[in-house]
Amino acid sequence: MWAPLLDTIGTRKGWMIKLQWSLTLLTALMAILAGYHEFSQNSSLLTIMAFLFVLMAFMAATNDVAIDAYYLEGLKTAQDQAKFSGHRTLAYRLAVVYSRSVLVAIAGFSNWFFGFGAGALTLLIFTLLHKFLLPEFANVHTQKATIESVMANFKEAFLTYIKRDRILLIIFFIITYKLGDEILFSMNTPFLMRELGVTKPQIAWLAGIVAAFSTVAGSLLGAYWIRKKGFNKTIWPITIIMNLTILAYLILSEGKPQAATLSGISLIAIIHAYENLASGLGSAVLGVYLMRLCHTQFKATHFAIGTAIMSLGSTFFGGFSGFIVEKAGYTNLFLLGFVLALPSMILLKWIPLEKESN
Repeated sequence: MWAPLLDTIGTRKGWMIKLQWSLTLLTALMAILAGYHEFSQNSSLLTIMAFLFVLMAFMAATNDVAIDAYYLEGLKTAQDQAKFSGHRTLAYRLAVVYSRSVLVAIAGFSNWFFGFGAGALTLLIFTLLHKFLLPEFANVHTQKATIESVMANFKEAFLTYIKRDRILLIIFFIITYKLGDEILFSMNTPFLMRELGVTKPQIAWLAGIVAAFSTVAGSLLGAYWIRKKGFNKTIWPITIIMNLTILAYLILSEGKPQAATLSGISLIAIIHAYENLASGLGSAVLGVYLMRLCHTQFKATHFAIGTAIMSLGSTFFGGFSGFIVEKAGYTNLFLLGFVLALPSMILLKWIPLEKESN
C-alpha cells in the first residue's frame, strides 16, 4: 500500500540504503536483547523482541519493493529483465541458505547474541557495498512532494494499473499461475515425512542442497531461455513443465516409495529436484511478466501490486492445505492443485503477452 511513496519521494537507491541501515540497526538491537535474555531470563524482553520482529518484517517488505524498483529503473530491455529475474532468485536462495545454515549454526555453537550479531554484520557489509558501489539513477521527481501530490500519485498509480486491456484476465492469470506449485510447496515436507518416511536429516539434505541448487538452476535456466528465445516463445513450455511437477507428486502419492530404501530415496530426490527446478523456471517467467506490466512512472507501485496479487491464491489455499489433507488425503490435494493450475494454462491464449509501451 505504501509502494507509491517510493515512486514519489526521493530516489529508489536512497530508500533502499535507508531501509537497509534501519534493518542493520534493528538486527544489532535484537542481538543485544537476545544476549541479555540469555543471562537474565527476563520474559518481558520477549514482548519487545516480538515487536521488533514485526517492525523488521515491515521494513524488509518495503526494502524488497525498493530493491525491485531500483533494478527496474536500471533495466531497459526485456533481456536484462529476464537476466535480473534469474539472478534475483539466485540471490534470494543464497541468502536463505546462509541464514538457515551459517547464522543458525553460529547461534547453535554459541548463542543468539552471536547469531543475530553475525546477521547485523552481514547487513552492514552489504549496506556499505550498496551505498558506495551501486550507481545512482537520475531522480525523476522534479517537484517537491506534498501530501496532495502523494495522494494523487497513489490514485494515479492504481488507476493506471487496473485501467488496462483485459485486466481481470491478467489478475486471474497472476493469481493462478503458480497456485498449483504453491499448494504443492506448502505440503510437500509433511507429505514426504508422513507418507514416505523421509527423516529429518534427509529433509535437511533435500531442502538445503537438492532444493536450493535446483531452484537456482531453474531460475538461471529460465532467465537464459527467455533471453535466448524471447518471452512469448518460452512461457508456454515453461508453464507446462512447471505444472507437470504436480503429476510427478501424484506418482509418489500413489506409489509411495519409501525413503528407507536406496531406490525410494533416489526417486524422491529426483522428483523433488524436478519440482524445484520447474518452480525456478516458473518464477523467472512470472517475474518477467510482472515487470512487463510496469509503467515507467510507477515501477515500484506496479511491481508491488503484481507481487501482492500473486500471493493471494497461495495465501488463501496454502492456509487450507492442511485441512484438505486431513479430510481428503494427499492424492486429492495434488489433484486439486493440478486442477487449479489449469486456468493459467488456458489464459495464456487470452492475456496480452506483449510488453506495453509506456
